[in-house]
This record gives sequence, C-alpha cells and structure tokens, in this order.
Amino acid sequence: MRTPVRPLRPLIRRSLATAATAALAAALLTPAASAAPPAPPGAHSAPRESTPVHSYEDAIRESVWVDTRLDGDGDGRTDRVAVDIVRPREPAQQGRRIPVIMDASPYYSCCGRGNESQRKTYDADGDIVQMPLYYDNYFVPRGYAFVAVDLAGTNRSDGCVDVGGRSDVQSAKAVVDWLNGRGKGYTSRTGSTKAEAGWTNGRTGMIGKSYDGTIANGVAATGVEGLETIVPIAAISSWYDYYFAKGAPLYDSGPEWLSDYVESPEARARCAAVQQEIVDGAPRTGDRTPFWTERDYVKDVRKVDASVFVIHGMQDLNVRPKHFGQWWDGLAENGVERKIWLSQTGHVDPFDFRRAEWADTLHRWFDHELLGYDNGVDDEPMADIERAPDRWVTSDVWPPRATGTVTLRPDKGEQAGVGTLGLRTGSGTETFTDDPGQDESDWAAEIDRSTSAKAGFVTRPLTRDVRLSGSSRVTVTATPTTSSAHLSAVLVDLGPDTIRDYAATGEGITTLTERTCWGPSTTGDSSCFRETAARTAAVEHTVFSRGWADLGNHASAGKGEPLTPGKRYTITLDLHASDHVVPKGHRLALIVAGTDQGLIDPPSSTPTLTLDLSRTAARVPLVGGTAAFARATSGSPHITPDALLDGVDGPRATHRVPGGGSR
Repeated sequence: MRTPVRPLRPLIRRSLATAATAALAAALLTPAASAAPPAPPGAHSAPRESTPVHSYEDAIRESVWVDTRLDGDGDGRTDRVAVDIVRPREPAQQGRRIPVIMDASPYYSCCGRGNESQRKTYDADGDIVQMPLYYDNYFVPRGYAFVAVDLAGTNRSDGCVDVGGRSDVQSAKAVVDWLNGRGKGYTSRTGSTKAEAGWTNGRTGMIGKSYDGTIANGVAATGVEGLETIVPIAAISSWYDYYFAKGAPLYDSGPEWLSDYVESPEARARCAAVQQEIVDGAPRTGDRTPFWTERDYVKDVRKVDASVFVIHGMQDLNVRPKHFGQWWDGLAENGVERKIWLSQTGHVDPFDFRRAEWADTLHRWFDHELLGYDNGVDDEPMADIERAPDRWVTSDVWPPRATGTVTLRPDKGEQAGVGTLGLRTGSGTETFTDDPGQDESDWAAEIDRSTSAKAGFVTRPLTRDVRLSGSSRVTVTATPTTSSAHLSAVLVDLGPDTIRDYAATGEGITTLTERTCWGPSTTGDSSCFRETAARTAAVEHTVFSRGWADLGNHASAGKGEPLTPGKRYTITLDLHASDHVVPKGHRLALIVAGTDQGLIDPPSSTPTLTLDLSRTAARVPLVGGTAAFARATSGSPHITPDALLDGVDGPRATHRVPGGGSR
C-alpha cells in the first residue's frame, strides 16, 4: 500500500473573494507549451500559482475500471465502475506525482453535463475523446489529472443506481481509495490485468453540480483519507429533503423515477430488484425510513475532513437552499474549513453566471488545497453573495458574527388575513382555505388584500435596511377542518427591485451565441463555451425564503399521522437559508398558506386552517439582532397599496432532475 504524499495544509480562515484579471481570457486562449515544471511545495521561492506548462494535446488519456467491492446487480462478481482519466504526460516522465480533480456523475451518457449538455465521447478503441465541461482543458495543463467517474449502473459501469445510497457513494469513494493505493483497478471491465495509480500523490478534490456535487458531499461524509477538498455546486445534503419537507411531498414521483432516468439500458434490464428496493424503501407517505437515513449526509458531517467550498443559488427550486443551509451549519459546528458563494440564480453553475471570477477562484482554491500553494486565499472573506444581478458583496464570515435570532410575531390587522408583523405577541386567529391552484407568487401579489387562500403579516415600511442571513424557522399553531393538511410559509420583500428571473427558462441566465475558451482544445474536445448574461425581471415583491410541512408530522419530523378535525396542532417549518437585504422603504412579510402550487403536492383533502396567532412566530437570522429590527420598524406609518404586486412567474410543476441535461 502506498502512503500518499500529504503536504501540510495551512489553516484556512475561510473563503475566497474573487479577483479576476483582465488578461485571464487571453492567457487561456494560448495553447499550453511544455516547460519546466513549477517548484514543489516547500521549495525555495515556492510558487503561488500553477501555470499551463504541460501539453493538453499530448496528455495521457486512459480508462480504468475500479472495483467497488459491492455486488449491486447480484451477478456474483463485484461491480467495477468506469474511470476516464486525462493527465499530463510530462510529470510521469519526470517521476513526479500529481493531484487529482474528480467529478463522479450519473449523467455522462444519459443526459449530459453543463449548459450545453455535453456527454463523454470515445474513439473506436474506447479511449476517451471528449470530457464534458472545461475542467480537463483548464487544469491538466496546470499539472492536475482530471478523473471522470461513471456512477454504478451508468454509462460503462457495472452495478445499479441507488440514488445517493451506498452504491452511488462507494462508486466514487472506491476511486479515491484506488488513487491512494488502497483499492483495485483494472484495464478493462471484465479482464484481470491490474491498473495502478502510481502517477498520483493521492491528493484528490471532488467537484460537481447537483447530483455530482451530492456525491461529493456523500464521499466527504465517509471521512475517506486522501479526499482533501470538495466543491459541491447546488448539491443535495439529505435525499429525504429533496423529495419531502417534513412529510409534505415535493414532487409527484420518487427516487425510483430518477434511477430509471439515469441508468444505462443494460443496467435497467438487470437492476429490477434494486429498483423495487427503492420503491419499497421510499414510500410516498413522507415517513423517514432507513432508506432515507442511509442517504442523509448531514448526520455524518462530523466525519468530514476535507475542506468544503459551497456554491448555491438562493432561488434554486430544484435542489432547494435548505440543502446548503443545513450542510453549512453542520460543517461550522464541526470546525470544517469552508467558504461559500451564494447567487441570485436558480439551479445554475457558477461557470454560467460569473465565469471569469469563478475560473480564477476555483484555480486558486485547488492550488491551495491540492498543491499546498500559499496564495493568500486564507486571508480572504469567507462568503461572496450576489446582492443584485452581477453585483457581489463579501462577508468575512457567514453568517456575519453580528447575526442574532429575532422572533417576529404575527398579529391581526384591520382586514381578515391582512395582519401585522412585529416583536410583540399577537392575539386572535386568522383563517385560510388550501387552494392547490395558487402559489407563493399569487399570495404575495395580493398581500394587502383579504383573500381566502392565505394569511399575510407585514411590517411597517422600514426606516433602515434589514439583512437576513442564514436559516429561518416558522412555528405555526393551526386547527384543521380535515384529517390532512399541508402548510407553506414564505418570507417576502415587498418593494420594487430588479432581480434575476429565476423562474424563467435559464433560471436567471440567458445563453448567448459568443464563445470564450478556457484552456487549449483538441479536435474532439473544445474548451470554448457559449457565454451567458443575466436574465432579469423588474418586480414589486421578492419571495426570498420558503418552507413546507405536512401538519400530520407535528409530533415527529419523520413520521406522520392523520389529524383530528377541530384539534389544535403546533409544527415548525424549516425555511430555506438565504442572505437577503430588505431595503429601507420596503416591507417584510410573512405569509402562511396551504399548498404552494408547483413546489409541494396538495393533501388528500381541502382543509380550512385556523391559525392561533399567540402561538405562531417566525424566528429569523437578522444582522444586528432584535435591536436592528426595532430601529428599522420605528417611526414610519403602515401603508396599504391598492395595486397588485408583480413578482416572477410562479414555480412550474415538473419532474425535477438534480442536474440532468442543460441545467
């Protein structure tokens, strides 16, 4: 067994800010030439940046099949996963070992990666020709190997897809083990000729968007040695929370649909037993079963030894921001080195909303974490936050140290269902009837009108900006008229703004015809990708945090029960993490309602719910705490606009796939 070279990693005080250079694109367009390699970490005048000194055209392109030590498809032999590798030729010739950047994905054949839905392609001998995305073009000339793993049951791998379970995670973990001399690899899918990874020092960084980033989270939660950093982009942290919100079903399908969607045709034919196990393990009741426990990476966050660079869209309605919020909180509690980017987009890769800054930041992050370069990233802010389209701010830590939990309480107003929101405990009740045909945009548009489908509570116009940073919770005490009821709670910024149009096609971006190039290209693998621009919308309200629950889960987050009509129940809804400033002159609103059309499924009945306002409250993370809220809501009268408040279009009901296809 080889012991990997593990240079000491300096303690990172957290994140990278962005510092794009004007010459970056031009430099990337220049073909890499062979040159003397950079000095290794620890040498005299150690480098601060890896440079493109290796030939991409002459890089070694090979495939290895790594033994997962599992027999998911039950054929009597352990499954092998296909690992396609592109690595520079020169370091091996010089006897130097290099680090690895890895993207493990189920989408390389079925659905494609990135904004242009790229798939792996091979030549007549089965050797890799095109790697999707730009990671190989950009990083291989800089002295990294790029490794793309087909998860079990996909593309050229054995086994079966189990949607974030042991097989999926082991598909990538086994490769990390192989890279560190602890696993077995072969030169073919069925042969016995072994393949060794003597060209690498074992230091591995995993990256990927959505399903791919989810696997990175899962592998990090095993604590596997050799995984130095992960970069999860719009990634799932608990698969239960992808399909349910405290018992409320979020889609009209379960993980068996996704498994069938991504599996290769041959895997689909041999994996019927695994498919049935998924169906049986994930009932549509919304109960937390052992199936979901296995796929909860947050519970194992204490095992994470890798540093973590989180990227997420705060308006991601596919992999919702709760996923990064609970993962981030767990990382913080366990002292994990981390940083974060939060955009205004939906389910979008940073390469498509902040390209030059992203390439520069990711480059420096990997240089620091995998090459050990002292490039100053540990002195930069932890968080980059998109405050308006293409306008970014930073925070030294996230959430800011001055953030405190503020309890906001609803109270009755002059009209039914149009109440106030403040610091004092309210009284009385408000009533609404679930309308599965309405969504959060409908509720917010009529916030100042009495409507039967929602109860809204609004502050005075603010005299100062108010910043909410982190995860909120809303505790609701409600009496239903039927034996089933679903609840939604949303936080809304009431006031004019221009935001990324996250609900439109592109989820906040428009794809242009012009291309920019991010490294050298070959005949079969271009480094040139279509540029994008922000797609914006002028709005009069913005829903910036949301959460849902089945009231039947009042006694247990993991198990529901029928309700007794006329009986009062209390339940807490976990709202999605966000970082949002409600500007001076705007109002902050809390809306409580039933089915949020397009985001949760309706209950089996049509309940009317009565809220006990004295036992209903929102606990929000507010920079400056209670004093800041009190100052911002004093000295200004309440106003009641007559017009409807326009927002983005409502959420679209659809089969959602975490990262498949162009998104």
